[in-house]
Amino acid sequence: MKSIIINKFGGPEVFTIVDSAPPVPGPGQVLIRVEASSVNPVDTKIRSGALKAIAPPFPAILHGDVAGVVESVGGDVDGFSQGDPVYACPGGFKDLPGALAEFMLADARLVAKRPANLDPRQCATLPLASITAWDALHDRGQVSKGMKVLVHGGCGGVGHLGLQLAKAAGAEVTTTVSTSQKADIALDLGADHVVLYPEREVDDYVGEYTGGAGYDLVFDTVGDANLQNSFAAIRLHGTVVSIAARSEQDLSPLHIRGGTLSVTFMLLPLITGKDRERHGEILCEVTQLVEAGKVRPLLDESRFTMLEVGSAHARLEAGQAMGKVSLAWE
Repeated sequence: MKSIIINKFGGPEVFTIVDSAPPVPGPGQVLIRVEASSVNPVDTKIRSGALKAIAPPFPAILHGDVAGVVESVGGDVDGFSQGDPVYACPGGFKDLPGALAEFMLADARLVAKRPANLDPRQCATLPLASITAWDALHDRGQVSKGMKVLVHGGCGGVGHLGLQLAKAAGAEVTTTVSTSQKADIALDLGADHVVLYPEREVDDYVGEYTGGAGYDLVFDTVGDANLQNSFAAIRLHGTVVSIAARSEQDLSPLHIRGGTLSVTFMLLPLITGKDRERHGEILCEVTQLVEAGKVRPLLDESRFTMLEVGSAHARLEAGQAMGKVSLAWE
């Protein structure tokens, strides 16, 4: 099989194509014939060396997201057969080889049947981001019908799915975006209210959309200084869930509201080996929502082949993408 590897950390030019034998699935594993993948910020940070601690050993095959077809099944695997169209985020970290190859080995607990109404590129943009958003909103935030939810970054890779998952749960959703073009996209995705954050203060939109009471749940996909905006936006005893909390923060605004800060780190089941079945369960839920027309991926207009992965990384890092950047074997 062809694999696209890196032998050192660096810029998008470090990818190299090599030939090797396809892996053989062992007990509890499936072998996926890869059709497509997508680029997440964590992929570019691993490639650059910014996240060396979770990088696969050299020669490293990167990328977590995969959409493909089951090629073969190892022992002790139920629910999957050769030829099943699937998707997952089962590798690209630590000792788990990634999706930049013609075949990818996967723990079957991390895998799910993919939505029948999407093509492989679309499916490949969903796993990491949708699992992250689901964990934040459902498992951490306990989102439910009638809640007022604020999603920061409603057109981002995770944020656009968070917006839709909150709406599908029956919440009233406000989202923040940076431009009027993104505002139109967020409204089309189902947001009830859209805030152009360069033009409005937190107190302003909290007053308009919650009557000054604050949000029941704030999903912060931005992190860093924006966490202060999230703390200021919750109601008394409200909850902030963040996917980017690796920074020093003043917790006073959270404290005076009696609020809760929860953190989502989607990669833990892959890195630790614990609770991997939860990822497969979440993806099964996402498949149902996608097939019901309640969730859809936002794809960038680019259409890179797998062999153009360096250019795909460069596009994401340059901030040129609107939606998820996809790659496919074509």
